[in-house]
Amino acid sequence: MRIAAIIEYDGSRFSGWQRQEQARSVQGVVEQALSAVANEAIQVIVAGRTDAGVHAVGQVIHFDTNATRSDYSWVHGANSNLPEEVALLWAGPVSDEFHARYSATGRHYHYIVLNRAARPTYLARRVTHDYRALDVARMREAATYLIGAHDFTSFRATECQAKNPVRDLRALKISRQGELVHVHAYANAFLQHMVRNLAGVLLTIGAGEREPVWAKEVLEARARAAGGVTAAAHGLYLREVEYPAHFNIPQLSHTVQLC
Repeated sequence: MRIAAIIEYDGSRFSGWQRQEQARSVQGVVEQALSAVANEAIQVIVAGRTDAGVHAVGQVIHFDTNATRSDYSWVHGANSNLPEEVALLWAGPVSDEFHARYSATGRHYHYIVLNRAARPTYLARRVTHDYRALDVARMREAATYLIGAHDFTSFRATECQAKNPVRDLRALKISRQGELVHVHAYANAFLQHMVRNLAGVLLTIGAGEREPVWAKEVLEARARAAGGVTAAAHGLYLREVEYPAHFNIPQLSHTVQLC
């Protein structure tokens, strides 16, 4: 039987999603918890691997199992075995054709910046901090150059292993809520560090250190060296993963208010 699940986690104290031999990973604790419920070894496939320090409110996984458990048992059994930073929000059977990564048709990331002189206190590791006065209008203008299907080589990590650097960036929205600046990125898929590199360019432009057209110049350079700094991991959330309706994967993250 194939089971899909939606997971929420605080990535602050993890080395990232992917299982590692000598470090604490989200995948590691999730597989350990599900294996305890199934009474057999469980390996999970994830919609998108997140970096160390990155959070998720709508991460999606699937796994195959010989165990027969109710949806309630998968969720509550796993949660009783998970650390406080990780929780299953939903689980249910899906068809064998469902694949958490390859069946996905869209992904939403949310990046939150505390924009003030003083560093964060209770929001530390929940937001990134930028002391520079950010001009949201300049950031929005820059974003217009990046929307659409492009070669995003300039915005991916140098160690990114994706064979094709083309991604369809469907939306890149910037808004301000008091001292918080929000960046919402929506695409069919993202390259490694792509959201953080997009944010790095937008923040540089918002701070007045570059003109908005610089975003276009970086994109057209197709070289990571042209792209400036990579924004910090904390403050980045995988908000939602989209799938074709016939898979019946709920979109629970719409109920979550980030800051």
